Amino acid sequence: MRAVAKYGALTTLGSLVLSALVAVPADGASADSGPAAATAETRGVARAAARAAAAGVTFGACPEAEKLPAPVTCGTVEVPLDYAAPDGPTIGLTVSRVAASGPADRRQGALVYNPGGPGASSMYFPLAAEVTQWKRIAAAYDLIGYAPRGVGRSAPLSCQDPADYGKAPTQAPTHPSASYKRERIAEAKAYARGCADHAGEALRHYNSLNNARDLDVLRAALGERKLTFMGASYGTYFGAVYATLFPSHVRRMVFDSAVDPAPDRIWYRNNLEQSAAFERRWEDFRTWVAKHDATYHLGTDAAQVQRSYEQVRAGVAHEPAGGKVGPGQLQAAMLGAGYYDDYWALRATALSEYVRGNPEPLIAQATPRPAAAASGENSSAVYTAVECNDAPWPTRWQVWDRDNTALARHAPFETWDNAFMNLPCAYWPAPRQEPVDVRTRPGQLPPTLILAAERDAATPYEGALELQRRLAGSALVTERDAGTHGVSGGDNPCANAYLEDYLLTGRTPARRTECAPHPEPNPTSLEPANRLADPRGRLDPASHS
Repeated sequence: MRAVAKYGALTTLGSLVLSALVAVPADGASADSGPAAATAETRGVARAAARAAAAGVTFGACPEAEKLPAPVTCGTVEVPLDYAAPDGPTIGLTVSRVAASGPADRRQGALVYNPGGPGASSMYFPLAAEVTQWKRIAAAYDLIGYAPRGVGRSAPLSCQDPADYGKAPTQAPTHPSASYKRERIAEAKAYARGCADHAGEALRHYNSLNNARDLDVLRAALGERKLTFMGASYGTYFGAVYATLFPSHVRRMVFDSAVDPAPDRIWYRNNLEQSAAFERRWEDFRTWVAKHDATYHLGTDAAQVQRSYEQVRAGVAHEPAGGKVGPGQLQAAMLGAGYYDDYWALRATALSEYVRGNPEPLIAQATPRPAAAASGENSSAVYTAVECNDAPWPTRWQVWDRDNTALARHAPFETWDNAFMNLPCAYWPAPRQEPVDVRTRPGQLPPTLILAAERDAATPYEGALELQRRLAGSALVTERDAGTHGVSGGDNPCANAYLEDYLLTGRTPARRTECAPHPEPNPTSLEPANRLADPRGRLDPASHS
């Protein structure tokens, strides 16, 4: 690494500052097995943070693999693989930065961002400094991105050959046959074995608790006594775990599109509720397409649009578009419309053109990209490891079959694809944790800000309400009648104003505040919004087939 500057090294500031940087959690809580493990890991975090505070982060030119232009710089922070053994093997987390552009006397420190996943990287986040909505925030803060453990170049986790991950075309039956279910059960068992074979004993250390602990070591390495953090989607969950374990280390926290943190929802129930919510959002998309039938000619109501969609499904099942786009790739592409309404015009045009006899837009939008197979497989591996490790899952196929068969009767769009994606957790070889009881008492945390869209499918709105109930003193800003996943930095000036005001001043609005929805998509525009961050509920939906 071509290092040119130290950032956050505090060894010359004396033991008082250093001890403040590495203070142990207020309650010493841990969801690992027993008080002894909790004590060992709590002490491990403090030890690792002390080392990180002393070392700081050496930032220099980013490696070519990151594809990040100047003025973005990159560095590495070492974290223990196992916090109960902080002097054992370590993982080097890759970190990116753009320094605050404003006057030095107005700098407020580092703003760390995580876009979710599990399995997503925010190494690109410092590029937000050039985006209009982020200019004032970027003047006050160093914008910090990073790749969590297992992601990208941060000791990458793998569970299968990327070529197998990216195979196409594939099927995606909404009501799968018994034989198809048997095939997917065998694949899930093989995938779980692949994760264990690739990672070995390290597999159990990829979890949300360690992601929260890593965040505290990163805070110390950046020279911050208290953390300013913004998490989207899954980033809200381990951000909330962080707030529970390290409340005295929090300066400001933004939770954008909140996961329901209730322990009995992590993660099996949350996935069922997500599938139900995607059905509602899929209907929103079809209703919008029908509203613009003069443009798309797919039907004048949502039911007619569904029939047009089924016509396309049948077509690509009979003859995959471009040889690669079958029902699985079609469904994955359409799932993107459930995440972001700025995809609506693109996806509707692809369906419309296919029905007219032109498959090229669909081929362009839904064909898996070989160049993305390795990163997609890596993201999928981390997603699976974290969710499977975090909590107990049903281990009897009969439970999965019963619950998803019942759900698919009224929510067929995503249910079975989602179930099969998570099914390796039924056969997971690593020990399961009990989820953290996310909760803070009045006065433990400074004010925090929650942003949520009322019709978000990836993280249904009920999750934001539950998170607010559990984090004392938090404020919730709701974008009414909208469903794009990830509210901040988008097309809603009301929500952006609350975010900016909070990050710059620490002020929060009333406990419950509403914003009108952002404008509906323009049916004649095929240009998605300039959404630098993609804070998806899990992974890029287009990557799953």
